[in-house]
Amino acid sequence: MVDPINRERSETLALIHTKERKSTMNSTGNPVEGAVELFFGWLDYSFFVLMLLLSTFIGIYFGFWGKKSDTPMEYLLGGKSMATLPVAVSLVASDISGISIMGDPAEAYTYGTLYWFRTAFYPLVMAVNYYLYLPVYYDLQLTSIFEYLQLRFNRSVRVMASVLCTVASILYIPIVIYVPALALSEVTGLDIYIITPVISVVCIFYTMLGGIKAVVWTDFLQAIVMMMASIVVIILGLVHVGGFGTVWQRSLEGGRIKFFEMNPSPFERLTFWIVLIGGTSQSITYISVGQGMVQRFLSLPTFKETLKAHVILAVGFMLIKSISSFMGLTIFATYYGCDPLKTKAIARSDQLIPYYLMDIASSVPGLPGLFVAGIFSAALSTMSTVLNSVAATLFEDFVRPCLSDKTSDKTSSNIIKLLVVIIGTFCVVLVMIVEKIGGVVQLNVSLSGVTNGATLGLFTFGMFYPRGNSKGALVGSIVSLLVMGWLVFGTQKAFADGTMSYPKLPTSTAACGFNDTLTEILTTDVPKEEPFILYRISFMYYTTVGFIIMFVVAMVVSHFTEPPNIEEMNPKLFSPVIRKRVLMKRRKCALKVIEENDSLFAPPAE
Repeated sequence: MVDPINRERSETLALIHTKERKSTMNSTGNPVEGAVELFFGWLDYSFFVLMLLLSTFIGIYFGFWGKKSDTPMEYLLGGKSMATLPVAVSLVASDISGISIMGDPAEAYTYGTLYWFRTAFYPLVMAVNYYLYLPVYYDLQLTSIFEYLQLRFNRSVRVMASVLCTVASILYIPIVIYVPALALSEVTGLDIYIITPVISVVCIFYTMLGGIKAVVWTDFLQAIVMMMASIVVIILGLVHVGGFGTVWQRSLEGGRIKFFEMNPSPFERLTFWIVLIGGTSQSITYISVGQGMVQRFLSLPTFKETLKAHVILAVGFMLIKSISSFMGLTIFATYYGCDPLKTKAIARSDQLIPYYLMDIASSVPGLPGLFVAGIFSAALSTMSTVLNSVAATLFEDFVRPCLSDKTSDKTSSNIIKLLVVIIGTFCVVLVMIVEKIGGVVQLNVSLSGVTNGATLGLFTFGMFYPRGNSKGALVGSIVSLLVMGWLVFGTQKAFADGTMSYPKLPTSTAACGFNDTLTEILTTDVPKEEPFILYRISFMYYTTVGFIIMFVVAMVVSHFTEPPNIEEMNPKLFSPVIRKRVLMKRRKCALKVIEENDSLFAPPAE
C-alpha cells in the first residue's frame, strides 16, 4: 500500500523523467538543444576541484617540503614512523573504492542485506590477521610480501605469485576509476575521455611524489570526505521518506532485510554460510596476503601499534559498509512505489546513486559535488594504494635483482617513482578499453576469484604446513588457477548467453501510473536451459574453492616428493601457532644428533 503523498510524488517524478527523456533526445538519439538536464552547479564544481587540489598539495608537500623519500624504506614504508590513526584510516579508505560506494547500495536495493551481513565477521578477520599472518611479515621485516615465498620456497614461486598479483592489480585499477568517472560524466555532461586522464594524472602525481606518506594522508582526507557526504545524503533521505521507521518498514515489506538465511546449499546466490565462509576468506585474502594492506601495517613503528590499527580498521569497515548498504535501503524506501529501473529512468542498478543524488540532494547547493567528490576520493584512495604496492612489488621482485650493489638509495627511489608513472599511464589507457567493452568489467571483477584462492593458498601453505615444498606450492597454485579460470569463464559465459541469472527481489511501479504487470514481464530474466552444476556455485565461494584446491593439491604433491629439511628452516617463516612445533622438531633432531655423536665417542664396553 503506497501512501497518497508518495504516490503523487512518484507520478510527478515519472512524468518529469519521461518528458525529460523524450525532450532531451531526438529521433537519432542525439541531445536536443535547449533540453533541461540536472547537472552540477558552480558550488558542486568548487567542492570537487577543492578535493583534487588538496590531494595534490599533500603529494607536493611530502615530495618537496616534508621529510624526503630518498630511500626505498622511506618511500614505501614511511621510514617505519607513521602514526597509527592515519594509517588505520588509510587502510579503511583503501578498501572502500568507488565501486563499493556505488555497488553496495545497489546490492542492498536489488538483493537485500545479506552482503551487508559480512561486516559482522570483520572482527574475526582482524583477529586471524593479527595473530596468525602479520607476525610472520613483521618478524621478517619484508618490503614485498612476495619475498616471503622466496624465503620459504624458492624464487620461482615468488615470481609467479608476483606476476599474478601485479596483473590482477593493474586490471583492477581501470575498473575502480571507470565507475566513478561514469557517475561524474552523468552529473556534469563531461566526456569520460576527459575525466579519466585528468583524475588519474592527479593521483599518479601525488603518489609518485610523496610515496606511502602521501598515500596515507590523502586517504585520511578522502575518508573524511566520504563519511561526511554519505551521512548527509542519508539524513536527507531519511527526512524525505519520513524517518528510519519508514525505511525499515518498507524494507521489511519489500523483503530486503535478510540475515539468517540458513540454507547450506552452495548454489544459492548468498546465504548466511556463504557470507560467513566465502566472505571471510575473501576478506582474509585482502587483509592478510595483500601487498597494499600489509605494507601499511609494516609502516607502523611497533607491532603493538598494529593492534590499534586492526581495531580502527574493523570499526571503520563496519561503519562504512553499513552506511553504504543502509543508503541502498533508503533508496528503496524512496522509490518504494516507483522503481526507476522498471520505468527505464536508469538502465542499470549501478546508476542508482547518481540518479538518487540529483533527485534528492540537488536542492542542497554543493552536496552533489561533495558526494561525487567522495566517490572519487574512494577511487583515488584505491588507485594510489594499488600504484604504490605494485611499484613496490615490481621493484623488489624484478628490478632490484638487476641492479648493482653500488646503486644508491636515491636512484632506487627514483626508479620506484618512474614505475608509478608507467603503471598509472598504462592503467589510463586500459580505462578507455573498459569504456568501449562494458562486458569486460564484470569479467575482470570476477577474475579476482581466479587469483585470490591460489594467492591465499600459497601463503597459508607456507606458513601453516612445514612439510610443504616448492614443487607442491607451484603445482597446487597452477592447478587452482586453471580450475578457477575455467569455472569463472564458464560462469560468465552462462550469464552472458542467458543460461544463468540470479532472481532479483520484487519491486513495484504501482505509484508510477504505468502498467506494472507489463513492466515485470519485460524485466524478468528467463533462463534458456539448466546450466552446468559447478557454474551455479556462488561467486562468493570462488576464493574458498580456489584455496581448497591449491592446498589439497600442494599437500599431495609435497607428500610424494622430497620434504624440506625443517632443521635448516627459520622458525620465523611459520605462523606463531606452528613455530612451537617447528622448534620442538628442531630440538628433537639436535638431541638425536648429540646422542649419536656421544655414542660414537663413547668408550667401548668391556
